[in-house]
Amino acid sequence: MRAVTDASDDREPPTVAVVDNYDSFANNLEQYLGEFACVELCRYDSVPDADGVVFSPGPGRPAEFPVMYDALETVTVPVLGVCLGHQAIADHFGGRVGYADRVVHGKQSPVEHDDVGVFAGLPSPMSVGRYHSLVVTDVPEPLSVVATGAGEVMGLTHRSRPVYGVQFHPESVLTPEGKALVENFVAIAAAHRDSDRDRTAETPDRP
Repeated sequence: MRAVTDASDDREPPTVAVVDNYDSFANNLEQYLGEFACVELCRYDSVPDADGVVFSPGPGRPAEFPVMYDALETVTVPVLGVCLGHQAIADHFGGRVGYADRVVHGKQSPVEHDDVGVFAGLPSPMSVGRYHSLVVTDVPEPLSVVATGAGEVMGLTHRSRPVYGVQFHPESVLTPEGKALVENFVAIAAAHRDSDRDRTAETPDRP
C-alpha cells in the first residue's frame, strides 16, 4: 500500500527520535522507521531535536515513563504514540486509561479508521496486531477518535497539533499495513519540517 508520499524522492530524510520504553517491539519499530528516516533512540532522558518523535510500546502504565509527558509539553514536531505511547498521549491531555474488557497479547483484529493522517491510503477495515491489557477509556476534548476496533479506541489524533496515537502495534507481523502507517508518519514529519523551513525562509531579517 502506497503511503502519503513517495519515499523514493531525493529529499533529505527526516530525523525521528524514538523514546524507547524498554519493550521488545521497540527494535522492530526502529527498523521500520530506519527505512524512511534517520533514527535516534533516547531512554529516560530529554528528547533530542528531531523532525518527528515516536513513543514506543512498553510495560506498565504510561505515567511510569515521564519523558513522554515532558516531550508533549515541549516539542512542536509531529508525534506518534504506539500502545503505551498512545495511552500516554490520552493521559497527558486529560483522558483516562483503564483495563480493557479482555486482555489481548498477540491477537490480530480488524480496525476501522477515517483514512486521514497516519491512516491515509490504508484499507479500512485493516488487520492489526494487539498486545495490551490497558486501553483509553475516556477521550479528552483536544483529541479525536480516528480508529476503533472491538468497541475500543484504536487510534487518536489531536485536533490542532500533529499528534497521533495507535493502540495496536504497526511494527508487528500481525499488522500487514503497519510499515505503510509508519511511512505515512515519516512523510508527515518531513512535510512539517519542509513547511517550517519555507516559513523561515520567507521571514525577512529584521534590521
